Amino acid sequence: MTVLPDDGLSLAAEFPEATRAQWQSLVAGVLRKSGRELTGPAAEEALLTTLQDGLTTRPLYTAEDIAGSLADDAYEDARGDTAEGDCGDGAGAPAGFGAARTGLPGFAPFTRAGRPEGAAVSGWDVRQRHAHPDPRRTNEAVLADLENGVTSLWLTVGTAGVPAGELATALDGVHLDLAPVVLDADDQFASAARALLALYDRRGIAPHAARGGLGADPVGRFARTGRRTAGDIDRAVELAALCDRTYPGLRAVCVDGLPYHEAGASDAQELGCALATGVGWLRDLTGAGLSAEAACGQLEFRYAATADQFLTIAKFRAGRRLWARVAQVCGAPAGAGAQRQHAVTSPVMMTRRDPWVNMLRTTVASLAAGLGGADAVTVLPFDHALGLPDTFARRIARNTSTILLAESHLGRVIDPAGGSWYVERLTDDLARAAWAWFQEIERAGGQRAALRSGLIGERIEGTWRERSGRLARRAEPITGVSEFPLLDQAPVEREPAPAPSGGGLPVVRRDEAFEALRARSDAHLAATGARPRVFLAALGPAAAHTARAAFATGFFRAGGIETVHDPVSVDADTAADAFARSGATVACLCSSDALYAERAAPVAEALKAAGAARVFLAGRPGEHRETYLRAGIDEFVSVGTDAVAVLGSVLDRMGVA
Repeated sequence: MTVLPDDGLSLAAEFPEATRAQWQSLVAGVLRKSGRELTGPAAEEALLTTLQDGLTTRPLYTAEDIAGSLADDAYEDARGDTAEGDCGDGAGAPAGFGAARTGLPGFAPFTRAGRPEGAAVSGWDVRQRHAHPDPRRTNEAVLADLENGVTSLWLTVGTAGVPAGELATALDGVHLDLAPVVLDADDQFASAARALLALYDRRGIAPHAARGGLGADPVGRFARTGRRTAGDIDRAVELAALCDRTYPGLRAVCVDGLPYHEAGASDAQELGCALATGVGWLRDLTGAGLSAEAACGQLEFRYAATADQFLTIAKFRAGRRLWARVAQVCGAPAGAGAQRQHAVTSPVMMTRRDPWVNMLRTTVASLAAGLGGADAVTVLPFDHALGLPDTFARRIARNTSTILLAESHLGRVIDPAGGSWYVERLTDDLARAAWAWFQEIERAGGQRAALRSGLIGERIEGTWRERSGRLARRAEPITGVSEFPLLDQAPVEREPAPAPSGGGLPVVRRDEAFEALRARSDAHLAATGARPRVFLAALGPAAAHTARAAFATGFFRAGGIETVHDPVSVDADTAADAFARSGATVACLCSSDALYAERAAPVAEALKAAGAARVFLAGRPGEHRETYLRAGIDEFVSVGTDAVAVLGSVLDRMGVA
């Protein structure tokens, strides 16, 4: 990116100006070495990366890529078919989002930050989640967190956490005028809110000193459980009116995007669902007499942050931009459109196998959320998928934000990604995709109607089905699960967490298909004392077979199948004996294409004669496919193979239940 000083002189003025055509020519040269004859724009198009929601990322960005997305007048003129001051009724959302300006931090459309200072004064709010049902143990954990860097509490109350009547015990010793408390109480939000407000009163906390949120979220509950309780919307509206009148530091309503993310939604779908939910609440709150400004002030938006760093940064920037447009159309003052955002590291990305890798995932996710401008960030402990976290896991979770803020100083720069041609274009593309989905929901009658009709569930199911295919093919790798799995790692055990309510949208995880395979392997190990095995029949010297032997090892271990690579190399004369000694019933040939052509057929015949139930070849067969099949090779595994399907069929043939 070329930076222009105040005098307008380019810092790159002494260097010859490079053109896009020159860069494309260099790319074409590299592609030519791999046998692809592409020139000009076609060479650049070959390097595109396809994302969900129909988005693509390019290998090179210039100012031309964002010229249209930052036009001030286009944003101002994007009126659509909704009159100013009217939030619409399902068909009344703006017809066209238009191209929004980036603006300055703290000013509409708030793409760069919700406040002028961003997180530069004190960093983002480090919000730790607590869900242990024992109020005394929760209190111990809460105090330890607050003494060691946590700045607010996210407390699960009710059947999945601390009983509402035990809030006083859970918060004993907590300075409630200093530590904001955010509730997550499912269908008990009204009683939990009353208990918290009563606690403020008993401890002498002035109403204006109370900080946090009451967590009323009946729409999110309906999405998760498929259940509605009569009067929930009215009770949430009453709490919002009370907070507006008496507790200016409390927000009553949570607009939670996690139920959609946890069901497998894409980023644009999560944003669109949250936007539609927020619009529904604006209608309810303004209908009850609150101004548009006051109604906006009662909402906090919760989004998932993933280990896709740049997409997460763009997501939080796009979320603010979208909400600013809604607030503008609803007639709220310009400052009211600053969306309050709570980021939670993605539960979908957390793995049960090799959970230590989750520390790396949550570090990237929290970094991206903070750089994207989230007001509060919750880092889920690395053992979140296994049950209730232990003391060490909570410590690592809170220290993740501490290191990013206190040691890396990430909060000291406001919108560090701003001005990046890549991030600005990605923000714009994501906002447009989310807005299109939001419009579709509005045409279906709004978020609640779209949930009841099944529109949202069906669309998210289709998105997850496509993503599951990529996961199965390892096109989206999962370190420690589908890539580099460790079969001999001792399992990490935790106290079970309270069972979540189900019945609505499903809850998915990236590792679920491979986890099912690994569970079968574990059961076989417990029953027989050994894991299912595959014999690696490596041909030729190490230089010829190492790469594919490593590939095959990772491939089979992802399904819990142990690989036996002994001896280092075999041929037609030694393969049968080596296979018999391995204790395996399945074999996989590993070598280079050249050696396959010379030796694969006789070795495969020897393995079949020795009793191999199935023989694989690591790599693509090319022109020798028919020869290999006649020799007894049953299947070929390579990059892009559906690993879940193949590994499942192997376990079936091995009799692993």
